[in-house]
Amino acid sequence: MDKEINRRTFLKGITGSAVGLAAMGMMGGVSAIAEEPEKAAPAVEGKKQFSGIYNVRYVTEDLVYLGVSDRRIELFENVYPVPRGISYNSYLLLDEKTVLFDTVDRSVSGQFFENLEHALGERKLDYLIVNHMEPDHSSAIAQVVHRYPEVKILCTELAVSMIAQFHEIDIAKHGYAVSEGMELVTGRHRLIFTLAPMVHWPEVMMTYDATDKILFSADAFGTFGAPGGNLFADEVNFETEWLADARRYYTNIVGKYGPQVQAVLAKAAALDIAMVCPLHGPIWRENIGWFIDKYDKWSSYTPEEDAVLVVYGSVYGSTENAAGVLATKLSEGGARNVTVLDVSKTHVSELIAESFRCSHIVLASITYNMGIFTPMKNFIADLQAHNLQNRCYSIIENGSWSPASGNLMRALMDEMPGMRQVGGIVTVRSTTNEESYGALGTLAQEILSSLNGSAPAADEPAAEAAVSAWRCTVCGYIYEGASLPADYTCPLCGVGPDKFEPVS
Repeated sequence: MDKEINRRTFLKGITGSAVGLAAMGMMGGVSAIAEEPEKAAPAVEGKKQFSGIYNVRYVTEDLVYLGVSDRRIELFENVYPVPRGISYNSYLLLDEKTVLFDTVDRSVSGQFFENLEHALGERKLDYLIVNHMEPDHSSAIAQVVHRYPEVKILCTELAVSMIAQFHEIDIAKHGYAVSEGMELVTGRHRLIFTLAPMVHWPEVMMTYDATDKILFSADAFGTFGAPGGNLFADEVNFETEWLADARRYYTNIVGKYGPQVQAVLAKAAALDIAMVCPLHGPIWRENIGWFIDKYDKWSSYTPEEDAVLVVYGSVYGSTENAAGVLATKLSEGGARNVTVLDVSKTHVSELIAESFRCSHIVLASITYNMGIFTPMKNFIADLQAHNLQNRCYSIIENGSWSPASGNLMRALMDEMPGMRQVGGIVTVRSTTNEESYGALGTLAQEILSSLNGSAPAADEPAAEAAVSAWRCTVCGYIYEGASLPADYTCPLCGVGPDKFEPVS
């Protein structure tokens, strides 16, 4: 893979002509592309796939959507329930040069190749841009190379080794490693590559079509759910029917990497974007700022709403009763959008999503084996794993002989940045009585007083936070730890410790 290509001059002269192809061979170090291509698979009589006929849609006059939806899948990444399925988006640009943006999951590759073959017609495939190497978007790379042996692959340097790991392809024979700001001119279109490390894999990049102002955003701005024929977000009731899945997708898949997403949003702010084409879910061409604002809140760990989430862990119903009493009193006091969820029945991905949405979280747990009820403890661990911060929290504990869960939950919540406890711990002894009922009423009033925009630690200036990580100022990579080794080298871009800044 040649990295000695001048910035912002990458293939600018390539327009599909014989002169352009000759120029490619003259560029320093990339002559390996001209080696004898692998022979295509022999033609087979009859249909090439078993999936039926093509199913494509034009996004613009020369950009074709090749994506395929999977409505049979139950767990995305074998973790997250997707009752409405998932889409795997892929796009084909039909310019003087043809460009395929990513592939699909192997479960839907049959339909994908039907779509690709139809959209190409008699044309060859010139380029495959790999924005993201996760297998649900890259499983078909080897087949693409096998079917279209002259294709050139464009990806980040880190993706080079991943392609070899997944597909055993000698990428040096098939493409180029690109870096920040490099450009590909395909005829009318000018494609610019921008790196997006850890959103949410280290090799991720995005591609910006400067001609039509389209951002191919990899996994960013995606969502769970399979479109029902309506390809664009403005063709569906996104806010009422899709936003919950979009929030659950972001918070669980990308939520840990808020600083990296903020870096990408800063890059996006400098671009004139008319359309966003993600790798999952609908395409955005209207009201893009509204959705970007959601991403800005989620990635900066800013509550999306001044609202209360009550999560309870109960065995015989008494702790559930206490949670319900608190929710009723909050509602009576004027709180809107109060959500009450059973930690044992509700999938943790929904709990995480609601925690990102709400400004206040109430944890109500029994004492279990002198500790926190196991599902509740696991939920708090997931909050920590997803880097949630800047929330108000309150605690209800229950114990028949030795209540202990309250202080244990408080200790875990206080390990997370920017968390502030509202009210004291409400203790229930076996069942709610008049005393604990009154304490729940007091807690409700304290929560209500802290709602309506009051951020954690607003009562007094926050103390200077301790350094918990280091961010590379070049590529955005995060090194987790209070101190950075003196000889440390960024695994993404190779710079030394002088290019890192502390993160609190």
